Amino acid sequence: MAARVQEADFDVSTELALMRQGDARVGAIASFVGVVRDMNDGAGVSEMTLEHYPGMTEKSLEAIIAEAKARWTIFDARVIHRVGRLLPTEQIVFVAVSSAHRGEAFAACEFIMDYLKTSAPFWKRELTPEGARWVDARETDENAVERWRR
Repeated sequence: MAARVQEADFDVSTELALMRQGDARVGAIASFVGVVRDMNDGAGVSEMTLEHYPGMTEKSLEAIIAEAKARWTIFDARVIHRVGRLLPTEQIVFVAVSSAHRGEAFAACEFIMDYLKTSAPFWKRELTPEGARWVDARETDENAVERWRR
């Protein structure tokens, strides 16, 4: 299980290969890659800056992964979240989960991403034609997490 916060980009192929390397039990890997959009809430976005609390953020990501491991039979999970200045089309986040079967891998991957969006201490600031603005939490993200609480 791994959780990293970094400025550098990541290589999806490399990360996915690490998920199954030498583990013959793996029958499924589910993954998600988040990318910076050039539009949000009706305004153009020319860049995004992500901030976090070093140490605290990694612990939060590790706790989310541990909760997924407690709920589903998964072999490995990886979360990489970038911080700093990012431009449209650049990768922001990578989440992958390995399991024996696809259902558990999909569910755990989605759970991790939903909680990452609502519980991990990241702050996003977008640069739009009107100036810089902080990105507020979305109601849709809160609704997504709510289903896991049932």
